[in-house]
Amino acid sequence: MKNILQLLVVIIFTTVSINMYADDMTQENFIKDRKAMFKKNYSYAKKMSSEITKGNNQAVSELAMKMSKNYEALIDYFPANTQTGFETEALPSVWEEKQLFNDLMNKASNDASDFAIMVMNLMGDELKEYQKKMIWSQCKTCHDKFRMPH
Repeated sequence: MKNILQLLVVIIFTTVSINMYADDMTQENFIKDRKAMFKKNYSYAKKMSSEITKGNNQAVSELAMKMSKNYEALIDYFPANTQTGFETEALPSVWEEKQLFNDLMNKASNDASDFAIMVMNLMGDELKEYQKKMIWSQCKTCHDKFRMPH
């Protein structure tokens, strides 16, 4: 009976440890993945600027669509257990004002998608101006409210 009780304690401890480790891995994966997506979007925006200068509107449009899809997906990368840890730069305001955050992600996605379509009818300085209004301003709005200052 004593051996069965000891075995049961070991099994319970192991199960709890595995679940805690799995939760940490999930938390770590969410944080790392969302950071990677934001980094990718920054890369897309910078590449867009370069392609605008080259007059390659097709590439600009494709990059904007990729960015739009990332913003749409990012809403799901902020579960409650990812508020801290793994060098997250997200502020508590993401969770305190979750609807506003989600609305901004949706707006950024929609603006990037709209920009991808508009891009085919714009050139040069006008295109740069729209990129500033529809792409870069979205980044700044979110960073100001929901990301730790650098």
